[in-house]
Amino acid sequence: MRRISVFGATGSIGQSTLDLIGRDREAYHVVALSGGRNIARLARDARSFGAEIAVTAHEELLTDLREALAGSGVEAAAGPAALREAAARPADWVMSAIVGAAGLAPGLKALEQGATLALANKESLVSAGPLLMATARAHGATVLPVDSEHSAIFQALIGEDISAVERVIITASGGPFRDWPVSRLARATLQEALNHPNWVMGQRITIDSASMFNKALEVIEAKEFFGFAPEQIEVLVHPESIVHALVGFRDGALMAHLGAPDMRHAIGFALNWPKRRELPVARPDLAQLGQLRFQRPDEARFPALRLAREVMAAGGLAGAVFNAAKEAALDAFIAGRIGFMDMAGVVERVLAEMSSAGGLDDGAMTLDKVTAADHLARIKAGEAIARAQQQEA
Repeated sequence: MRRISVFGATGSIGQSTLDLIGRDREAYHVVALSGGRNIARLARDARSFGAEIAVTAHEELLTDLREALAGSGVEAAAGPAALREAAARPADWVMSAIVGAAGLAPGLKALEQGATLALANKESLVSAGPLLMATARAHGATVLPVDSEHSAIFQALIGEDISAVERVIITASGGPFRDWPVSRLARATLQEALNHPNWVMGQRITIDSASMFNKALEVIEAKEFFGFAPEQIEVLVHPESIVHALVGFRDGALMAHLGAPDMRHAIGFALNWPKRRELPVARPDLAQLGQLRFQRPDEARFPALRLAREVMAAGGLAGAVFNAAKEAALDAFIAGRIGFMDMAGVVERVLAEMSSAGGLDDGAMTLDKVTAADHLARIKAGEAIARAQQQEA
């Protein structure tokens, strides 16, 4: 029986993970589940799967969680320290699906136990890729990508010599705004940004998809996970969301991974790796689709992609700064404090300010350095957001 923990269990990735685990419950023992403010869902799943411990990220909700778990035998805990303690519990396979930089510390703790880390928390690699991968190597742990694009690249590389790779192409749906003029994007509303044409995801990742900040993170993630040079990584808009990535080799061949836009495919691959097992996902009907379209993204409409290139060129702590500023800008957009296109402006300003002040240290990366850069970037982002509000007033 495999011991499994799911961090970010109440989100869309976590729920899809539990859906797959729930289809063969005798094969798994659930060690830990974590969630945010959805205490009812967290407690329900912890009871259903007989978890050893359930953790909410919010300390003020501990009493609510304890009451919801009363009589179940499931331990209740709350806060960042509790998340790290739960991640340090021995497990064979750990899903890292906490949204944002908050997923980094628990992921590192899981790797220190030698676990297989199924990484849906792309922010960990963006903020601290060298640290995360070095920790995995030091403890004999395995990191498996769960982003659909990186899972696709990983699968296309099976049995291949990575030195023969000439380029990789990550696809993007383009989200709801792929055909909008830039002038209209400045007035895009929260509800319009949440109207994704292909994928069903959580609020934050859906907005990141609309702005292509999600794709910008994935470009950096591809560099950090696979070791590709930035110039090897391309992005194409692919409205059908069937081809998730392509790997091009030096002999001119392109290997494409196709699949339905359902995260259970990438999750299931990581869950069952190195084997393949049947998954409850739709099989693409290419005849019914009729066509697969591709086009280059417009970086005037999606400046996040340009910023990702600048982050990779800068190195050091630029990824941590980029991600923290992006998270702060996203919060401000959700709260109605800034406009849709202001998010990229905030991130660009923070990167420029911290770079000129020498805040992108390129020395040995540590968790303390990453945390400090993250904290300072959020402060700088708050200042940039305030300035953006004043300009709009």
